[in-house]
Amino acid sequence: MTTSRRLADRKVEKFEKNITKRGAVAETSTKKGNNYPVGPVLLGFFVFVVIGSSLFQIIRTATSGGMA
Repeated sequence: MTTSRRLADRKVEKFEKNITKRGAVAETSTKKGNNYPVGPVLLGFFVFVVIGSSLFQIIRTATSGGMA
């Protein structure tokens, strides 16, 4: 066998082994639990700011007689 043929056979064998491993993920490597990108405190603060600013805008519009 030539060197390139042996190298090609080795690559094909490695590829064939990899095909049989696909989809076989270990149970410990999968993510479990509630992993939110933001914490509940930050989310609560964001909701407070959004709702508070909208209420402030409504009150301000109501007291000014609806004119901007």
